[in-house]
Amino acid sequence: MNPILRAVLVSVGWVSVGLGVVGMAVPLLPTTPFLLLAVYCFSRSSPRFRRWLLTNRWCGAYLDNYREGRGMSREEKFVTLAVLWITLTVTALTVMTAWWGRLLLLAVAVGVTAHLIRIKTRSPESLTARTDAARKADGAGAASE
Repeated sequence: MNPILRAVLVSVGWVSVGLGVVGMAVPLLPTTPFLLLAVYCFSRSSPRFRRWLLTNRWCGAYLDNYREGRGMSREEKFVTLAVLWITLTVTALTVMTAWWGRLLLLAVAVGVTAHLIRIKTRSPESLTARTDAARKADGAGAASE
């Protein structure tokens, strides 16, 4: 691979990881698209970074659940919605003074809530068993590289 292209892909991958991690705490910044972009970039440029991201304790299970269509646990949904509504309410009451801005924040909150409610709810036990199995399989594959 061209070293310049590899450097660009690695750089875009790390910027995407950073934005994805920030998006875990900031409700209006999406997490999933940035982490998926990072996986794509690392898949093309660095198997080591890809493996790190997919087995990372914060992002690995999140990406694995998304890729496998397993959904979110009830606790993850609750925390996500609580942070979303608290953040947007505080923003609407302290920062946003225009009525249309507050209406826009309400529309975003309702839209994200509706989306999260429609996502499949899974049991936390299924995540642990699958993540452990995936890490063991990935470790065996990494040892043979």
